[in-house]
Amino acid sequence: MHRYIPNTDEQRKEMLAAIGMKDIEDLFVDIPEKVRLKRPFDLPHSHSELELTAHIEKLAANNLGARDYTCFLGAGAYDHYVPSVINHMLLRQEFFTAYTPYQPEVSQGTLQAIFEFQTMICELTGLDVSNASVYDGATALAEASIMGCNATRRCEIILPETVHPESRAVLETYATTRDMVIKTVPQKNGHTDMEALKAAISETTGAVIMQSPNFFGVFEDLKAAADMVHEVKGLMIASVDPISLSLVKSPGELGVDIAVGDGQAMGVPLSFGGPYVGFMAATQKLLRNMPGRIVGATTDSEGNRAFVLTMQTREQHIRREKATSNICTNNALIALANTIYLSLMGKAGLKEVAEQCLSKARYAHDELVKTGLFEPAFTSPFFKEFVVKSKNPVSELNAKLLKHDILGGYDLGKDYPELKDHWLLAVTEKRTKAEIDNLVAKVVE
Repeated sequence: MHRYIPNTDEQRKEMLAAIGMKDIEDLFVDIPEKVRLKRPFDLPHSHSELELTAHIEKLAANNLGARDYTCFLGAGAYDHYVPSVINHMLLRQEFFTAYTPYQPEVSQGTLQAIFEFQTMICELTGLDVSNASVYDGATALAEASIMGCNATRRCEIILPETVHPESRAVLETYATTRDMVIKTVPQKNGHTDMEALKAAISETTGAVIMQSPNFFGVFEDLKAAADMVHEVKGLMIASVDPISLSLVKSPGELGVDIAVGDGQAMGVPLSFGGPYVGFMAATQKLLRNMPGRIVGATTDSEGNRAFVLTMQTREQHIRREKATSNICTNNALIALANTIYLSLMGKAGLKEVAEQCLSKARYAHDELVKTGLFEPAFTSPFFKEFVVKSKNPVSELNAKLLKHDILGGYDLGKDYPELKDHWLLAVTEKRTKAEIDNLVAKVVE
C-alpha cells in the first residue's frame, strides 16, 4: 500500500488548506507551548523491509531466556513444559483472538472452549462455578477480595506476607480506590503465623487470603484458616498453583469459598512476563458476586446443545455502574491454552508433572544443603519451590551461575529484609538430574 507523504511546501499547504488550517502549528494549538518539542524527532532514517527485519532480529538476539539457559528462577512464573500442539491450535483462525465475542451466539466454538475451561477449573478447585478468566493471578486475587467485601458487606481483608509481593501490591492499589482495609499477618517458619492470624480475625473481617503453595513454595493450612474466618461469617480466599492441585486436597474440600490463581503453569510460555491468564472459582452462593463473564450450556429452539453468555456483569454490558468489576477482561486465547493443556495431560499426566516437581525440588534442596554452603531456611513442606539460606550473597551466586548459562533463584532480600541471603529456587518437571547436579557443582566452584 502506497503511503502519501507531502515532500514540498506546496503539498503541505494543500493538505493544510483541505482541513481548514493555514500553518502546521495550527494543529497543535491546544498543546501548551512549554511542553512542545522544539527540535526534530531523534529517529533513524527509514528502512526497507529487509533492513528493518535484520535490525529487529539483531535486537531480539540480545534477549536470552529459558530456551538459552537452564532456569531455576520461579517466583510466580515457571519454566514448565508446553506441548507443541498448543501453539498449533491457538494459531487456528477460529480462535485467533484474545477476546470473548460480543455477538456470542454466532461464536459457538469459542464459547464451548471457554465452557470447557470453566468446567476444568471447577474440577481442579473442587468448587461450583468458574468465570471465563481474568487478566492474571494477581488481578484474580484482587478481584476475589472485592468479591469478599461485597458478599459480606465488610471492608477488612486479612493478607499474610507469605502472599506474592506483587499480588499484595496489586491488591493494595485496588484498595486505594475502595473502602478496603488491609491487615497484614507475618510469616513464621515459611508459612502464615496462625496465632497472629487468629488474633487478627474479628467480626469486621470480610475475608482471609492465603496463597498455597505460598511465595516461599510452602504449603499453607487452608483448612485451619477457613475454619477461623467462617466462625465470624467471613470468607476464605485461596491463591493456588493449579499443578499442585493434582496432589493435594482441592480448595473446595478444605472449606475455601473462592479459589484463584495464575494459569501460566498450564501450557503458557514465560514470554518475558506475559500475557498470562487468571482463573477464578467460587461456591454456588457467590455466583452473582463473580466478576466478568460466565459461559453456560443450554439448548436452542431446535433442541440442539448450545452455549451462551449466562452472566455478563460488566460495566460495558447491562450492569453499567452496578458492575461487579470494571477491569475484569478475560484472556480467552490464553485460557484456551490452559484448556488444551489440561485436555492433553489428563488427570494422570497432570499428577505426573506435579510428582516430578515435588521430587526434583526435594532432591535439589538436599543436594545444595549437602555442600555446606547452604542451610534449610524453613522446615515446612514445600512443592516445586524452596528457600535455602546462603553463606554467600545471592547476587554473587546468580552472577556466577549466569556465566555458566544458568538462571539462578530469586533473592528474597529484595522483598523481605529479614531474609537477606535467602535464595528461592524453582524446580519444575523440565529440570533433569544432570541439570540439578550441574547447578550444585557450579555453586561449589
